[in-house]
Amino acid sequence: MSDFTDALTDADIAMIAKQPIFFTATAAAEGRINLSPKGLADTFRVLSPTRVAYLDLGGSGNETHAHLAADGRIGGTRSAPLVNG
Repeated sequence: MSDFTDALTDADIAMIAKQPIFFTATAAAEGRINLSPKGLADTFRVLSPTRVAYLDLGGSGNETHAHLAADGRIGGTRSAPLVNG
């Protein structure tokens, strides 16, 4: 379930720090959708409760960058860690 907030809480920031993988999603004007897994060490940072940054490295055509250059819109998500027991 998704929640929409205006800022990250301390709990959000702590959870983000533990996540090795994150995803970005973009879409071109004609509707082509791109969902990219990301996760090289130290490529995502929380700059403040209202600002994050990630290092967008080139990949298979780097469609994420092409979409961002076209309209600047991006979505991001992280998964909660799996816990055994």
